[in-house]
Amino acid sequence: MVQALQQVETYLPIEDHGIIGDLHTVALVGKNGTIDWCCMPAFDAPSIFGSLLDADKGGFFSIAPHATPELAHKQYYLPETNILITRFFTLEGVGEITDFMPIQPAKEHTKHHRIIRAVRVVRGQLTFQLVCRPAFNYARDTHTIQISERGAVYQHQELSLGLFASTPLEEDGHGGVASTFTLQQDQWAYFLLESTGDQKTEPPHLTHAQYQKILHDTKHYWRSWLAQCRYQGRWREMVYRSALVLKLLTYAPTGAIVAAPTTSLPESMGGERNWDYRYTWLRDSSLTIHSLLTLGFHEEQRRL
Repeated sequence: MVQALQQVETYLPIEDHGIIGDLHTVALVGKNGTIDWCCMPAFDAPSIFGSLLDADKGGFFSIAPHATPELAHKQYYLPETNILITRFFTLEGVGEITDFMPIQPAKEHTKHHRIIRAVRVVRGQLTFQLVCRPAFNYARDTHTIQISERGAVYQHQELSLGLFASTPLEEDGHGGVASTFTLQQDQWAYFLLESTGDQKTEPPHLTHAQYQKILHDTKHYWRSWLAQCRYQGRWREMVYRSALVLKLLTYAPTGAIVAAPTTSLPESMGGERNWDYRYTWLRDSSLTIHSLLTLGFHEEQRRL
């Protein structure tokens, strides 16, 4: 089982990713169910998942059904939110992953961030494979793993990660953990990855009721923010989605807006123009603020 999960199979095009975030940092989620880019505890921090750049050692967090020739995927967001749904279609059934990060609007810098991944089967029966294999400090540092009945803890000198899993975990032999689990129609599995600066951290916990509460609060935040939008034209859905992405790129402690959440993606294969866009560029920020002001979002202009 572990051998089949050794690495991310291919490099997905950047357009085959959805984005989730908590106003401090973001994670990119591929249509194949893999988080292949995430920096914690902030946009400009070293990556913990970087297989977007190096599939062999960059680190990733993948959840997906067993690969079959007829496997198809689709991504969409819950309406008026940044809660991402990745849906898988197979001959055996239909399954989906709900991915989001609970909002961290605090003005101060914090190492506490959470990624929640909920898996369910919509129709039929599916067997999923999970691998969570972080690679700290751009895959330059090593870490230790401790597995318990509730999940796993990845310990690094600067950042610790606690992983709650509602399914049994085992070490994969490559610095991560793996799990294979089967769900019937309407069954769920829950996973919560939590970052802290505490070296004595324990795996977090997530019940179904807690998940529903956090999901409700996250929906409420995004929909309340979007309610400020004054645009009512024919392109409403596209404008809403663009505004939500721009808000995701906002760093709450300062109000700054990053140009993009990624770095080291060359303009052409083998090229040297590998800019780091995880910083605020005055030109990009001015255009972004102008767009948000036009739509009715005034708080972003006051905070920048």
